[in-house]
Amino acid sequence: MIAVLRHGTNEKQIQSLTSWLRAQGIDVHISKGSQHTVIGLIGDTSKIDADLLESLDIVDSVKRISVPFKSANRKFHPDDTVIKVGDTSVGGDVFTLIAGPCSVESMEQVGEIAKSVKASGATMLRGGAFKPRTSPYDFQGLKADGIEMLLEAKKQTGLPIVTEIMNANHLPLFEVVDVIQVGARNMQNFELLKELGRTKKTILIKRGLANTLKELLMSAEYVMAGGNENIILCERGIRTFETYTRNTLDLSAVPMLQELTHLPVIIDPSHATGVAKLVKPMAMAAAASGADGLMIEVHNDPAHALCDGAQSLTPEAFDELARAVRRVVEAVKEI
Repeated sequence: MIAVLRHGTNEKQIQSLTSWLRAQGIDVHISKGSQHTVIGLIGDTSKIDADLLESLDIVDSVKRISVPFKSANRKFHPDDTVIKVGDTSVGGDVFTLIAGPCSVESMEQVGEIAKSVKASGATMLRGGAFKPRTSPYDFQGLKADGIEMLLEAKKQTGLPIVTEIMNANHLPLFEVVDVIQVGARNMQNFELLKELGRTKKTILIKRGLANTLKELLMSAEYVMAGGNENIILCERGIRTFETYTRNTLDLSAVPMLQELTHLPVIIDPSHATGVAKLVKPMAMAAAASGADGLMIEVHNDPAHALCDGAQSLTPEAFDELARAVRRVVEAVKEI
């Protein structure tokens, strides 16, 4: 249930109403937008008399929400959420480029890539320290050493770092990480999501290989229910019957999610296609669809990458992509 307050309602009146609601055993989420203040009622709202609530002088309207995701719902939070990460941000009028290697392989490698992607306009550095691999014999990442290398690259470039967590037991290692990524295979690892909800870190949640948008939003809800509202959603392709690409990029997810939620939505065309030559056109299409940003895999020597070299761009190709995407973003703003 949500209650939209009348324009001009003061802070004392809001506190009085929220105190009364909490006394009824209802959790309250307050969103102050440019036009209205919205109070979201979370919990067993069957005990709340909607007609009584709507009759209050400060309440403009009351609506019941039937979908299970509440905090992530745009009706709870009409204005777009902008996530601050260091000196950069995701959402709103900013188009964010996150780039870097699939796996951190060496200090020289990640440092060189970090400098090149920053020069091309990336504002965050991605890199895998812990790698979920289908085969137990594939490279699993450098783990804690990989995080240390990312931190050194951050010192050299100033770029905030994004890296994937595999297990809640690893959380102490991620205290120094700017954005914790929840990969596609962990999207419904609910115990991990609960632990991340207790942190204040920005959490980037990737859509699972075979998950619906509703399920993605419910994963975000798990984190938000714990008190952490710093969430970025990422569409990275879903598994279909098509075999020419690694996955099928669902670009319709962008406008659909933007209708359903206030959280920023970015696209990962690298994992979606699995083919380097397809990354640029899909990145441009993502920008045209209204995405808030991109996550791109970049490697200085893709042919010898320890992980996902086939989908990784060279620094030169990423620079070309970044310039093309910026032109698309500017064109969309004029429409």
